[in-house]
Amino acid sequence: MKRIAILCLALVLLLVVYCTQERANVSSLVDNYAQVTIPAPDLSGITDNGKEVLSLYRKAADEVDKIYWQQYFGDKDEFLGSLSNPSEKLYAEINYGPWDRIDGKPFLSGYGDKPAGARFYPEDMTEEEFLSWNNPDKNSPYTLITRGENGNLETVWYHDAYAESISKIEGYLHRAADVTIKESVRNYLLKMIEGLKTDDYYESAKAWLEMEDSKMDLVIGPVEAVDDALNGTKASYGAYVLLKNLQRTEELNALSSRMPELQKMLPGDPANHDFVPGAKSDIFSCNVLYCSGYTNAGFKVIGINFPYDTKVQEELGTRSIIFDNIIREKFNRTVHPVGRALLEDVYQPHVDASAFYWLIVFREIAKGLGVKETINGKGTVAEALGNEALAVEKAKSNVLGTWLCAQEAEAYHISALFQKEDVLTTFVTNTIRSTRFGAADPTGIANIIVYNYLLESKAISWNASDRYSIDYDKTWQALETLGSEILRIQAHGDTDAVHAWVKKYGIAGPESLSDKRILENAGIPVDIRFNYE
Repeated sequence: MKRIAILCLALVLLLVVYCTQERANVSSLVDNYAQVTIPAPDLSGITDNGKEVLSLYRKAADEVDKIYWQQYFGDKDEFLGSLSNPSEKLYAEINYGPWDRIDGKPFLSGYGDKPAGARFYPEDMTEEEFLSWNNPDKNSPYTLITRGENGNLETVWYHDAYAESISKIEGYLHRAADVTIKESVRNYLLKMIEGLKTDDYYESAKAWLEMEDSKMDLVIGPVEAVDDALNGTKASYGAYVLLKNLQRTEELNALSSRMPELQKMLPGDPANHDFVPGAKSDIFSCNVLYCSGYTNAGFKVIGINFPYDTKVQEELGTRSIIFDNIIREKFNRTVHPVGRALLEDVYQPHVDASAFYWLIVFREIAKGLGVKETINGKGTVAEALGNEALAVEKAKSNVLGTWLCAQEAEAYHISALFQKEDVLTTFVTNTIRSTRFGAADPTGIANIIVYNYLLESKAISWNASDRYSIDYDKTWQALETLGSEILRIQAHGDTDAVHAWVKKYGIAGPESLSDKRILENAGIPVDIRFNYE
C-alpha cells in the first residue's frame, strides 16, 4: 500500500513538473516576439473630420479581425476562453490559433498539425478531387470550398460566408465616406464597399491608386494568399490603418517615375522581365497606426506593394508603402542585435539603419517589377507556380531589391549616405535573421533559400567561432546569378525548377540551427508584436 502511495505521489509530481515546464516553454515562445507599443498618433495636422475617419477605419479593421479568425482557425471567443494560462492565451492571440507560425506545429496539446488549406477547404478534400472538379469559381481568391449536403464540393463567395462582418465594415466605410472632405477618399471607400459586396476589387484597386492626396490610408479586404498552402490562391482578410509621412513620401516618389528604368536594370535575359509597370506607380512613407487580421498575425511585415491584380498593375501600376515606425523597431530590436551576435567584428559597422530602410524601399519596388504573366502561355506567374509562387516572389523581391539598392547607392541616387558594403552586409544580416521565421511560411522559406544559396556560393562563410565573414564580390555575383534564375523561373512558369530549387535550398541546415541557438541564448527576439495605445 505504501509503495502504491509513493508511486501515486511520484506521478503527481511528474505531472506538476511537466505542466510547469510546458507553461515555461510557452512563456519563452512569447519572448520570441518583442512587444512594441504603437503610441497614439500626433493628429495635430488632421481635421476633426479626418480624426473621425480614422476612428471609423479602426472599427472596420476590428471586423476584419473577426473574419480572419474564421478563415484561419474558427471560433475565437470559445478558443481563447478555454485557455486559463496567460502565456498560452497571449501566444494564441499572437498566432491566431494553436499553431506556432515559426514552425507550423501546435504549441497546445490536443491539436494536430495546421491544415494546409487553413479553413478555405474541407480537411478531407483530396488534391485529385479538387483538380477533377469542374467549377469556374474554385480558383478564385475570394471563394471558400465547402461540402454541400450531398457531400459534393461547393463554392461559397466570401461576401456570403462572412456577410455579418462585411455588412458592418460596409457601414463604417459608408460613414467615413460621408464624413471625409477628400473626394478621392470618398471615391475609394465607395468603390471598396462595392468590392466587399461582390468580391470584385478591380475598381477599388484603381480608386486606391488614384487616392494620392490623403494624409491617411486604409488597406482593407482579402490581402494575401500566404495561408493557403494547398494552392496558394485563397486570400486572407487583413487591414492596415496608416498615417502618411508627407516629407519622406515626396522623397520616395522621386523613384516612381524611374520604374521603367529600374526594370531595365534587372539582371538576366530581358525577355524574362519585359513587363512595363503602369505610369501611376508611387511610393508612400507611412507609420502604422493599427493592423488586424492576417496583417497582425505572427511576423510583421515592414512594407507592402499592392494591388496584386496584374491588369491594374499594367494599366496604372502599383503602390509601395514603407512602414517607417515598424522598420525602425525591427532594425533596433532584431537586425542590429543579430549582426552583433553573428558577424565577425570587421563587418559589424556595416550593419546600417539607413541601408536597411532603403533595402526595404527597393524590395517593395522590386515586387512591382520583373514579370507578371508567363511568356509561354501558362497564365500568370501565380497560376503557373501555384503554392510555391509566393516563396519565389519573396525571394525575388529580396534579391533584386538588394541588387537595385546597391547600384542606386553607388550612383548617388539615394540621399542617405551609405556604401555598397553597407547594403550587402545589412542584406546578409537580415537574411540570416529571417531564416528564424522557419519553413512554415513563404517568407521563411524564401530567406532560407537565399541564405543557402549564399553559403553554397561562398558569398558568406560560417567559421569555427560561429561567426560569419562576407565576400562582397561573391555576394554581388550571387545576387546577379540568383536574381536572373528567379526571373527565368517566373517567366517560364518552370514548376520543375521550382520544386528542385525548394528541395535543394529550402531546408535549414546546421548553420541556421546553430544561429538559432546562439540568438535564443542571447535573448534576441525573432520578431515583434504590437501593443496599441
